[in-house]
Amino acid sequence: MIVEELTSLGKDMENKPTDHIPVMTREIIEALNPSGDKVFVDCTLGLGGHARFILESLGPSGRLIGIDKDAQSLQEAKERLKDFSSRCIFVHEDFRSLDRVLKCLNIEQVDGILFDLGISSFQLDHLERGFSFQSEGPLDMRMDQDSQISAYDLVNSLSEKELSKILKEYGEERWHNRIARYLVAERKARPIETTAQLRQIILRAIPYRNYKDRSHPSTRSFQALRIAVNRELESLEMGLEACLKHVKAGGRIAVISFHSLEDRIVKIKFKSLREAAQVKIMTKKPLRPTQEEVRSNPRARSARLRVAERL
Repeated sequence: MIVEELTSLGKDMENKPTDHIPVMTREIIEALNPSGDKVFVDCTLGLGGHARFILESLGPSGRLIGIDKDAQSLQEAKERLKDFSSRCIFVHEDFRSLDRVLKCLNIEQVDGILFDLGISSFQLDHLERGFSFQSEGPLDMRMDQDSQISAYDLVNSLSEKELSKILKEYGEERWHNRIARYLVAERKARPIETTAQLRQIILRAIPYRNYKDRSHPSTRSFQALRIAVNRELESLEMGLEACLKHVKAGGRIAVISFHSLEDRIVKIKFKSLREAAQVKIMTKKPLRPTQEEVRSNPRARSARLRVAERL
């Protein structure tokens, strides 16, 4: 784990080339109610969009711990949040290790914890990271570049059955068996090395008559592989479990998810904690972005926000 204070200098947020718009900021601020000398954890710091709004709402003694396993995003966020350097601590780590992170920082309890799940526009825009099917890049998909396993490894080494399971369980892909069969057949001739190769194989595997969804036919498969590479659902379960140890009574846990698998995990976890009389669920149904926000930021359209308060 790398723990370091936020000291790097850089350009202001508005001068950054990547158009970074955090989703549902108004709802997040209302849910977490940052003020005074409270302490918050942003478990998915990204480029620091939500963190900036939280920090602007806190007093001079308020603090924020920002966690991200993507070192590139972490460095970018440092530069964007330089004005708050005295009140921020950045941590290069997977939020599954939240408990260990806070112990290392000698922080027992915090006033709120935020998760903004999924992939960022910053990661998609860097084609060398291999997250996007829209342009050619290496078949990588690692959020943490220190990780040993990439999408290339999965696609070129797993069995047809294992690939099919990933596509079905993590992508909810109807054509999982067919795509897996095509992948295995293709790699016998040559390794599948790029996002463009993967995209073309998926397009050949899915019958043309099924190109009716408004999303690209490759979307579900790329999502499934990314989730598998980064063990995202496992991390979410572990991160949510750790929250309960560190959020003080009256503090809030807020989670923004972007697809049904993540949202289901959050829903089930919050329900079990409520039944154990450990939290109060503040959102009977997940909050959704306003139509105005979706018009100005289409990425927000699939966002779902669930909030629980520690009892």
